Amino acid sequence: MFDGVARRYDRTNSVLSLGNSFMWRLATVRAIAPQRGERILDVAAGTGTSSAPLARAGAQVTAVDISPGMIALGRRKHPKVEFVEGDAMKLPFDEGTFDAVTISFGLRNVADPKKALEEMFRVLKPGGRLVICEFSTPPRAIFRAGYTAYLKYVMPKVVEVTSSDSEAYGYLADSIWDWPDQGTLSQWIRGAGFSRVAYRNLTTGVVALHRGRKPVTVQPRPSVSRRRGAKSPGVSAPTGESPAQNP
Repeated sequence: MFDGVARRYDRTNSVLSLGNSFMWRLATVRAIAPQRGERILDVAAGTGTSSAPLARAGAQVTAVDISPGMIALGRRKHPKVEFVEGDAMKLPFDEGTFDAVTISFGLRNVADPKKALEEMFRVLKPGGRLVICEFSTPPRAIFRAGYTAYLKYVMPKVVEVTSSDSEAYGYLADSIWDWPDQGTLSQWIRGAGFSRVAYRNLTTGVVALHRGRKPVTVQPRPSVSRRRGAKSPGVSAPTGESPAQNP
């Protein structure tokens, strides 16, 4: 599906977001705070639109995506970004490789988001940063109603004009409907082992920016220990976790 929409993907997203996608990307880059020389992984990076600003900041950016069509286009558009074909649920990188991991509007497209979060945790260095930008649930009823009307009535008309595969974008609305709210995603992030978990709403909560840290001292969670064949699965979960908040 993503191979089929790759050619007009970025343009369609910009129109569908009513121009807000630029501000969302800017907020994401600020949350990541890329530093020169850092290794940053951009998961479900598509054509690399979210990866390029990180590379311009001097970071060594790896963009991973499961769609060969997206990667091919991304390599042509952003030659300074390393593109790797790979599955978010089985990232092709060693443990403790990256200083920061980010994913923008891609986590809800993964078959098992919790597994993807575990993989992001695995490839991060101790103390590494996680930043997720994803569609969410406006907390105020009036904004939820307006957003619902937009997804149901306006977005299909816009897609017919701007997309190279309008039928594929029916999936977009469905995936947003089914996606959990800010609190639930925060629980998933903590469950993957992250500490200092927090989120901030963007555009009245249509989008939320989630953050977390891999603790410097990490104890394996029981489920991970069992999968790795540990003799004693009864280890404790990471400490120092804070409840999700809206800073």
